[in-house]
Amino acid sequence: MTTFDERESAFENKFAHDEEMKFRAEARRNKLLGLWAAELLGKTGEAVNAYALEVVKADFEEPGHEDVVRKVARDLGDIADADTIRAKMDELLLVAKAQLVKEA
Repeated sequence: MTTFDERESAFENKFAHDEEMKFRAEARRNKLLGLWAAELLGKTGEAVNAYALEVVKADFEEPGHEDVVRKVARDLGDIADADTIRAKMDELLLVAKAQLVKEA
């Protein structure tokens, strides 16, 4: 294997790792968002985790995170608007990344 091939392989491996970490951080963020929204909705017990899972699954409807924003905004109604939800998502993405780094 040449040096070029080794560098190419290293870049491909780094890209794959970075994409996996991005996916995991976004899924974690969505779960944290679901837990936050469930609390605002007054859910308790297993309903909290079930709702958080619904929020995570909502992210698979279309590319990007607007599908999650729409789902949570629809569920929260007047409790929180879309801009508040987006701001919370930004905040929780930082928390999710920190949690993943701590776990590694």
